[in-house]
Amino acid sequence: MRSVVFERFGAPSEVLGTAERPIPQPGPGEIRVRLVLSPIHNHDLWTIRGTYGVKPALPATGGTEALGIVDALGEGVSGPAIGRRVVITGVSGVWSEFFLAPAARAIPIPDSIDDETACQLIAMPVSALILLHDLEVKAGDWIAQNAANGAVGRLVARLAAKRGVRVLSVVRRDAGLAELSAAGIGDAVSSEHVGWQERVQAITGGAPILRGVDSVGGEAANQLAELLASGGRLVSFGAMSNRPLEISSGLLIFRRITVSGFWAAVRTGELGPKLGEMIGELITMAASGELRLPVDGVFPLEKAAEAAAASDRPGRGGKVVLKP
Repeated sequence: MRSVVFERFGAPSEVLGTAERPIPQPGPGEIRVRLVLSPIHNHDLWTIRGTYGVKPALPATGGTEALGIVDALGEGVSGPAIGRRVVITGVSGVWSEFFLAPAARAIPIPDSIDDETACQLIAMPVSALILLHDLEVKAGDWIAQNAANGAVGRLVARLAAKRGVRVLSVVRRDAGLAELSAAGIGDAVSSEHVGWQERVQAITGGAPILRGVDSVGGEAANQLAELLASGGRLVSFGAMSNRPLEISSGLLIFRRITVSGFWAAVRTGELGPKLGEMIGELITMAASGELRLPVDGVFPLEKAAEAAAASDRPGRGGKVVLKP
């Protein structure tokens, strides 16, 4: 079978390749899954670069979330049944024609959910729901986020609106405003030009912004923190710029802004039954058509390096996905 592998850490477009591997046999408590579609997430790319919170042993197979068909059951496993369509997330090495996963991590997916939405239904949407939960905001409160036209940014805006939470979405390019508008997301501002902060007051009507979600790092983190009300909290969600956070000491001292980090991989293990409720909400939304997650490009496994480069390009309308 074909697998997308990397033998050293580095730029995904340079180190990713394909290799032939034996079809794996499921052990006790495991299932074997035949890959249908798998999205390329930012944390997948960071893992390949060697900059994520967890480093796999090399050589490694990429990918952490996938839609597939249950192909075989290991000892002691009674379900999901062979032939069942499932989503697997939080399992390394899914960029392969067949892969193994704990049966307990398989989430059956209704036929009413399209493949493109199903393959990316859990990891990023659940992260967005947990983030909103951890921000401790209520209906009518304002939060601000940058990288707002990314996958998580769009999800945060849509899921927050469903809860009555107001979201100021900041993008780096004027073109990003049109992208958000096309997705039905308003209350957005572009930071491409000097003085963009003045537009924020017009959008919020001067209401305090209590929380900020930074997915960029560097100076962008400080720009977001400057929008926060006294006692506000900035949450570091990602680091698209690959630069350290730059936060003014004056914001921390005089405005009492606090800064915290968010890593969904840890938080999902701490939620208990609440996690199941969140996944159920997402499946219900997707099955009804309320939540659809677009795909910007589909690449075969053999072109994983090209797919990774496409995933890094700005202005995408959805996830880049891999398909056998």
